[in-house]
Amino acid sequence: MVATIVSPRIMRIGGGAVAQVAEVLGTLGLKHPLVVTDPFMVSSGLARRVLDALAAAGIAAPVFSDTVSDPTDTVVEAGVAALAQAGAVDCLIGFGGGSPIDTAKAIAILAAGGGRMRDWKVPRTADLAALPVVAIPTTAGTGSEATRFTVITDTERDEKMLIAGLAALPLAAIVDYELTYSVPPRTTADTGIDSLTHALEAYVSKRANPYSDTLARRAMALIARNLRTAYAEPHNATAREAMMLGATLAGLAFSNSSVALVHGMSRPIGAHFHVAHGLSNAMLLPAVTAFSLPAALPRYAEAARAMGIAHEDEGDQAAAARLVEELRALNRDLAVPTPRSYGLDADRWRALMPTMAEQALASGSPANNPRVPTKEEIMALYEQVWAG
Repeated sequence: MVATIVSPRIMRIGGGAVAQVAEVLGTLGLKHPLVVTDPFMVSSGLARRVLDALAAAGIAAPVFSDTVSDPTDTVVEAGVAALAQAGAVDCLIGFGGGSPIDTAKAIAILAAGGGRMRDWKVPRTADLAALPVVAIPTTAGTGSEATRFTVITDTERDEKMLIAGLAALPLAAIVDYELTYSVPPRTTADTGIDSLTHALEAYVSKRANPYSDTLARRAMALIARNLRTAYAEPHNATAREAMMLGATLAGLAFSNSSVALVHGMSRPIGAHFHVAHGLSNAMLLPAVTAFSLPAALPRYAEAARAMGIAHEDEGDQAAAARLVEELRALNRDLAVPTPRSYGLDADRWRALMPTMAEQALASGSPANNPRVPTKEEIMALYEQVWAG
């Protein structure tokens, strides 16, 4: 097979790397950024880490800080308007979790192509951006700093839209694990399982290739060995660094392979019930993995070995069984709730299952799964996940 590989042109990775943001911009010939972030990054003072580094280089950057968790088309439209008002801007800096980075990507796409955000969802390819994006993540989870994807909610249709193309690929990424020290345990857990899901789905995807396999295996090893420590010891530098690198490698892996059924089923949960993306992935991961095992047993077994939960000489059936049990144990150890214990409405959940199943299939992600489900099988999985 011939694989097409894409990645940011520059990646600065390591503790304190955010201080080099002006140097990265200068290397790329950029001088006038608009910083896209969220209200917490501003109120907590964390945004000063990038703004002060820019100011030290004589760059006064305007800020758009109206992004929201699970970014919406209306926020993207507001960002395009802010971009127009900012004057001479030659790049966007997405600073924060996946939501500000995804918003910055979507602003660049909508500003270039016009129309409405829904006009750019898959299967259409978004390859033209108005401006390049420099991504600086503050969580170890989404991998958005390294991917050619962004996910935006259509507020009129309650639909999370997958938007894909070179326009969504950051020109540069600055990956500084020290920015994650203040991330609370719940977010550490959810974004950590999100990144593990990225790596595992990239590895078992029908679109996997030798390049993505290498990244996915290393990402799974880093995340599986360090997530519990990062959750329990927020200032453990070794664990935080490993999680940040694992999340970025997982992002590169699925950007050059794909995600699959977990993500396809997760997006509708976020759209209809406003559950954080990483958390909805965590709710789904054990059940969807158990459903998918028979179609790719050797792959799942190898994932278990990469994660260090199965011996190299252990048979595929036993190793894959260990993987499912480990995913269940991880959810228990990280206090991942079921949809029911999270407080979602049972009647609404069941009433929306047909719609969520249809939206999952329409996203295209389930088609990459080793075992491609029917609508009825997805509904059955939603019912299984509800009960826990």
